[in-house]
Amino acid sequence: MRTTQSVPDTVTGPDGRLRDITAWTPELAEMLAREDGIELSDDHWLVIEAMRDYYRQYNISPIRKLLKKQLARRHSPDKASDAFLDRLFPNGVQYQGTRIAGLPVPMLDSEREPDGHIQAADSHARYEEITHDGEQVALYPSGNLVHPEQWSPELAKVLAEREGITLTDDHWLIIRYLRKFYFRYGIAPMVKLLIHFMQDELGKANVDREAMYRLFPKGPARQGSRIAGLPDPQGCIDG
Repeated sequence: MRTTQSVPDTVTGPDGRLRDITAWTPELAEMLAREDGIELSDDHWLVIEAMRDYYRQYNISPIRKLLKKQLARRHSPDKASDAFLDRLFPNGVQYQGTRIAGLPVPMLDSEREPDGHIQAADSHARYEEITHDGEQVALYPSGNLVHPEQWSPELAKVLAEREGITLTDDHWLIIRYLRKFYFRYGIAPMVKLLIHFMQDELGKANVDREAMYRLFPKGPARQGSRIAGLPDPQGCIDG
C-alpha cells in the first residue's frame, strides 16, 4: 500500500534534496516523487536502481551518458533512450531523477560544455606559465592545463617530465583511453571508471590495475589526466 505522507522539512534542504543521503528509503523516494507529481512505476524503479547501483560502485552519481550506457547494458536500448528518460523524469533525470533516488546531482566537468566547446579560463585564476614550442602554456596549481585545447603529444612529454615520467607505449595506451573517455562523456574518469572502460574494450585480463599505478605512481586518474591535458577527475579519484 502506497504512503500518502509528505516529506518532513527536516529531511530535505532548501533545494529539495536529502540532507543525509543515507536516510533514503523506497518509501521516501515515493514521497519525493509525489511532490513532483510522479507516481513511481516499474520503469522509474529500474532507472532509480541503476543510478543507486552506480553510486554504490563509484561513489558518484552517473551523468546522463553513463546512465544510458548502464541502462542499455542492464536492460535494453529502448530503456536507455532520451525519450524514455524524459518521459519518466520531465524535469531531467540528472536533477529530478537523482533527487528522487536520494543522490547528489551528477558533477559535470565545468571545463567542457555539452557541445564540446572548451570554456575559456577564469582570467582571475592564479596559475603558472611554462613555454612550449614558442607558446605560453598556463597550468593550474594542480598541474592541469588551463587551456586543454593547447594539448599535444609533444606537450604531454613535457608535462610528463615535470612529473618525473618518461612516456612509454604503456603510458600512451592509458593516456589515449583517458582522452577517449573525456571526449565521449565530458568528464575525466576516476580510476574505477577508467579501468572499467578499458576492460570493456581490451578485456579484463589485459588491464592490470597495479601496473597502471607503476606507470603513474600518483594515480592513473589524477596524474594521468594532468599529462593527458584534461581537468581533474571528480569523485573518489584514485582509491
